[in-house]
Amino acid sequence: MRFFMVFIMTAWVAGCTVGPDYIHPNINVPDAYRFEDKEARGTANTDWWKQFQDPVLDALIIEALLNNRNIRLAAANVEKAAGVLTQTRSTLFPQIDYSGSGTKLRSSEQGAVSSLMTNPQTTYQMLANASWEIDFWGRIRRLSEAAQADLLATEEAKRGVILSLVSSVAGSYIQLLGLDMQLMISRRTLATYAESVRIFELQFKYGQVSQMNLEQARTQYETAAGTIPQIESQIAQAENALSILLGRNPGPIHRDRTIFELINPAVPAGLPSDILVNRPDIRQAEQNLIAANAQIGAARALYYPTISLTGAFGVSSNDLSNLFNGSSRVWSYAGSVTGPIFTAGGISGQVKQAEAGRNAALMTYESSIQSAFADVENALVAREKLTEQLRAQERLVKASKEYVRLARLQYEGGYATYLTVLSAQQQLFPAELSLAQSLASACNAYVNIYKAMGGGWVTEAEKMTTATGSDDP
Repeated sequence: MRFFMVFIMTAWVAGCTVGPDYIHPNINVPDAYRFEDKEARGTANTDWWKQFQDPVLDALIIEALLNNRNIRLAAANVEKAAGVLTQTRSTLFPQIDYSGSGTKLRSSEQGAVSSLMTNPQTTYQMLANASWEIDFWGRIRRLSEAAQADLLATEEAKRGVILSLVSSVAGSYIQLLGLDMQLMISRRTLATYAESVRIFELQFKYGQVSQMNLEQARTQYETAAGTIPQIESQIAQAENALSILLGRNPGPIHRDRTIFELINPAVPAGLPSDILVNRPDIRQAEQNLIAANAQIGAARALYYPTISLTGAFGVSSNDLSNLFNGSSRVWSYAGSVTGPIFTAGGISGQVKQAEAGRNAALMTYESSIQSAFADVENALVAREKLTEQLRAQERLVKASKEYVRLARLQYEGGYATYLTVLSAQQQLFPAELSLAQSLASACNAYVNIYKAMGGGWVTEAEKMTTATGSDDP
């Protein structure tokens, strides 16, 4: 028996692990981004939202990281995956348990044998049992490898939630500031139009203008009036959406700055290859690929025999007072080898499933990389073109304001009718609204760049999510 145990231990130590070992795929990575800013700075690993220099935004992001339900769900998934890994690894080691029993049995008194026995008969027993499946072919090690990769994948999924959350909070807040500016412009314009209507009503009363001119001024006024409730509805919906991100019930969001007071952050510098290590979705996809690859080895190991050792040691006695005497000891040990002979394709089917799963995971991994590159390129070109659009819109608003000023001078000097002023105002109002929208879009373009590039800032943000973890039930 000692020779048999030595043989088994030697075989286990020298045992092979069937199935393919994971090899990192060779990925074709672009050399540079098409629309990269030549003055970009190495800021991808900083708390980029602080560059907007808005304390309210900083506080909202911290609140979201502490209270958002999706982050708590992702954290629970990580804990679940860690438990699966612990359970899977445990089978690499001997499993030891215990059992105890007490039995009292009365047999029939008829028959010669029963007459010689104590009747009723009492038996007490306590045993320690051990079993061990020797992972000679590496099946359990492959399953553990897959569970480890699944754990890392759920951790990356949590980081992906954090990346999306921070970007969503910043983007929603910027959108809210843009709507605030549109509402302010609309109310100011409405007051201007109300004065125009008042003037036209007086002029119409004394026959200086026609009713058509009066109704034109009223149309302009009502157009601005109809814009205000629309913007107020959008503000309320944006506040409710942001409240949910913060883990609050829907309600108002405090802000004490205008969108014109935000400072645009620096454009982060980075190489395309950085995306492979910075983006949580890519790292999650690779861990899923590693897990799928390990499942192939676990499936192939089913072709080979399973070697197990079992044993028991304990005491057994008919008298409880004699249970722990030396003569009451009992023990047993055994070894078993079981293996498949005919499974009607049961094992080969599992192997094919695992191989197909690995191929699907590889396609997902490669697709996630291409999508990530596209996200960065789209974010960079959007930032560049939105900046150009913003500059053009600023020039348009400046020209429109000058047009209104000159129209008023002509009207006051008697060189033009008030319709000229109305026409100028009619062009200024949508131009100012578009400027507020363009400014919000330009600020959000910076948010999208940091989101697309990922970066070490996700790790720093993740640390903030555990600040109140000890208070959770």
